[in-house]
Amino acid sequence: YRDLHTFELQAPTRIIEWACGNRVCVAGYGQSDGNEILQLIPPPTLLTKDNQGLCPERDFKVECGGFSERPVYSLKYVPDTSLLVTSGPPDSSLQVWQVSAEDSDVIKFVSTLATENGTGRSWAKIATISARAPWVLHGSRLDRVQITEVESRKNVYTAASRGNEELSGLAFLDCNTLLLCCTIGQLCLADIRQPQSLVEAMSVPSAPCSEQWCMGTRHGAQGLEPSSQPVARLSSTGFLTLTDLRKTSEFLALAKARVPSRGSGAEFLCVSWAPALEGYLAISGFDGTVHVYDTQSWDSSGREAEPVFIHKGHAFGGAGGSGDLPLVTVHTWHLQKPRTLLSAANDGSLHVWDWVQPCGKC
Repeated sequence: YRDLHTFELQAPTRIIEWACGNRVCVAGYGQSDGNEILQLIPPPTLLTKDNQGLCPERDFKVECGGFSERPVYSLKYVPDTSLLVTSGPPDSSLQVWQVSAEDSDVIKFVSTLATENGTGRSWAKIATISARAPWVLHGSRLDRVQITEVESRKNVYTAASRGNEELSGLAFLDCNTLLLCCTIGQLCLADIRQPQSLVEAMSVPSAPCSEQWCMGTRHGAQGLEPSSQPVARLSSTGFLTLTDLRKTSEFLALAKARVPSRGSGAEFLCVSWAPALEGYLAISGFDGTVHVYDTQSWDSSGREAEPVFIHKGHAFGGAGGSGDLPLVTVHTWHLQKPRTLLSAANDGSLHVWDWVQPCGKC
C-alpha cells in the first residue's frame, strides 16, 4: 500500500457515494431501530492531489447525518442540488432527503416517490442526472423502469418492454440514453426520445441460468461518446465480459476472475471502472477482498485473469458476531486519484486505500 485509512461505522453499509466537495455518503441496512445515513469528510490526504506525507488527521469525520426507517440498499446524490435519493426493501418506492445547510448537521427526510406497481419484495435500482432537470431513473424490473423529476415528482418517461426480468442495475449514458442490466446478464438500451419503442436487448453471455449478473459503466473521457465506453458485466461465479455498445454482437473481451464461487448469490456483487486509470476495473462481493484488474491485455479466450492488486484488509479484520469472516459489501473509486479506492464490509469497517503501482507499469 501507498496509503491506508480505516474507519469503524456503527452498522454495516452497502453504499459509498461521492458527493460534491469530495464528501462521501454511507448508509446502513438491515437495522430494526433505524439505519444511519452519514455524510463524511475524508482524511485530508484524500483532499489534496499531491502526497503531503504524514498528516495528523487520518480519520473520516462525520459532517451530517440522519436516520432511515427502512434499510438503504441504494443511494444517489442528485447533481446540482442538495438532495439525495435512496431506495430499499420492502418495496420499490424512493425516499428523497435534504442534505443539511452549513448551520445544521441533519440530513432531513423530504418525501416519498411512490411508484406504479410499487408493492412487492423487489427494491428499486436508481441513477440520477440533472442535464435538463433533476431526474431519477429507477426500477426493480424491466417493465417498471421510469424517470421521475425529483422536485415536482412528475413522471417524464416510462420504458416500454414486454419482459419483466429483475434488474441488477441501471445508468444514464447521457441525457437521452439509458442502459439497463438484468440479473440474468441481459443488457438493454432505451432512448427516452422514443418512449413507445421496445427496449433493445443486447447479447447475453452463455452461462448457467443460475448465475446472476451486475454491470459497471465507465465514465466517458472528454470528447468520446458514452456509447463508445465499454460496459463490464460480472457474474456470481466470477465471469467477466466487456461489451462495446456500438457492436453488441460480440464481446470485446472475456475473462474469469480468481475468486471463490458464490453460486447463485449476488447480493453484494460489484464491478466498477476506474475513472482516472485507463483500462482498470475492480470487483468485490465474493469474500472479504477487493480485486483490481488491468483489462488492456484481455482477449476473447475467457482465461483466468491475474489481478494486479488484492485488498485483503477487511478479511484480516476478524470474524463478526456470527463467526463468519467479513464480506465486502461495496467498493468505489476515488474520482481524481487514479489508484485510490474506498470499500466497506458487513462488519461495519470502511477502508480507503491506495496501492503501489507494480514495477514496469506507468
